[in-house]
Amino acid sequence: MRFTAVDLGASSGRVMRAEISSGRVDLVEVHRFANRPVSVAGTLHWDVLGLYAEVLDGLRRAGPVESVGIDSWAVDYGLLDGDGRLIGNPVHYRDARTARYTERLDADRYEVNGLQFLPFNTLYQLLEDRLDQAETLLMIPDLLAYWLTGLRGAELTNASTTGLFDVRERTWARPLITRLGLPARIFPEISEPGSVVGPVTAELGFDTVVTRVASHDTASAVAAVPASTPNFAYISCGTWSLVGVELDSPVLGDDSRAANFTNEAGIDGTIRYLRNVMGLWILQECLRAWGECDLEGLLQAAARAEPGQMTIDPDDPSFLPPGDMPARIAAYCSRTGQPAPADRAQAVRCILESLALAYQRAVSDAARLSGREIDVVHLVGGGARNALLCQLTADATGLPVVAGPVEAAALGNVLVQARARGLAGDLREFVRRSQPLRTYHPGGGLV
Repeated sequence: MRFTAVDLGASSGRVMRAEISSGRVDLVEVHRFANRPVSVAGTLHWDVLGLYAEVLDGLRRAGPVESVGIDSWAVDYGLLDGDGRLIGNPVHYRDARTARYTERLDADRYEVNGLQFLPFNTLYQLLEDRLDQAETLLMIPDLLAYWLTGLRGAELTNASTTGLFDVRERTWARPLITRLGLPARIFPEISEPGSVVGPVTAELGFDTVVTRVASHDTASAVAAVPASTPNFAYISCGTWSLVGVELDSPVLGDDSRAANFTNEAGIDGTIRYLRNVMGLWILQECLRAWGECDLEGLLQAAARAEPGQMTIDPDDPSFLPPGDMPARIAAYCSRTGQPAPADRAQAVRCILESLALAYQRAVSDAARLSGREIDVVHLVGGGARNALLCQLTADATGLPVVAGPVEAAALGNVLVQARARGLAGDLREFVRRSQPLRTYHPGGGLV
């Protein structure tokens, strides 16, 4: 069985070809490309047409497959007019247009959508958008699927990130949409992961179909967490870090709302109960500011640096926009009465220690609020390559951290496609058989 996963992150995209046989899934990267936002007339946009061209290139390189699945980051969308044409490039969630929203969710709204407050949630973006000509809202994976097939629709897991989704009923929250004054007509029918969109009509040189996977990349990543028991927490670590537990039902009480936890839909009726934590974005922006440098050498130097010299709150609003991140770290330290990092190694140590502490808080809160006992933390995504971050997380949480798979989102993507085509068995067992994993123990040090 051969499939292609299109996995779009906030800083890069990749097209992966997967082959499934003998109880294993093997991934091969056939195309990787940068995902660079573009600022035009003071507004930060995604270059979605450029992304679509890269996707087409990757699909052609992947060759004949049974199905294609697309996942991406959450909250952002494209708007189509009545003729199905895109109304402008989608706006980037880091654009400043929603900065004025600083409210915390009221109890009534949280009771419906179960979503943590983030100023760039789809709900707030739509309140800032011009919707008079819009006929259809499509989240980024649904937009690309539409261009590939000509068919419109919405996928469950990404719809659940909008703030306009009823987390109990697992469909659009129509009364909330009406109360906010948003046009109900723009929200298309929601489909479950594993449903087939339709045949690809774009010219690829072979026939295939698009299957709706868990199109929020975190939902795909969690589907590929190689857990063997339910008592696990996960950290999906990339540009963002999503930290939480997998539940059978949402947690919607006042304590959960006050802790700013979110309830997002997962596959098979599950709830991803989690908190968004700023992830490797802070390190990525430092590297961009420093220019060419040896990341592996920096990480080794950071591992040798004196611990606990300074910490930052990764979720401080000052770290959200792009820009001179080293200067912002120094300013934060000054503002909080701490010394600024003396060099790059100390800055990297500060970032990773601060992330590990943020993970510890989120894991502890998830366990307390959900009542779920946690025995192990699974760290998946690009952060699984970062041995120092993994060890610091084990030390901070006091729990073993199982690192891997790195390409968790792509794995979850193809496994949902495969199951839709008849694959039987536990998806996570396929991951455990197929992927290299490394366990970090508290106090174990780096070896």
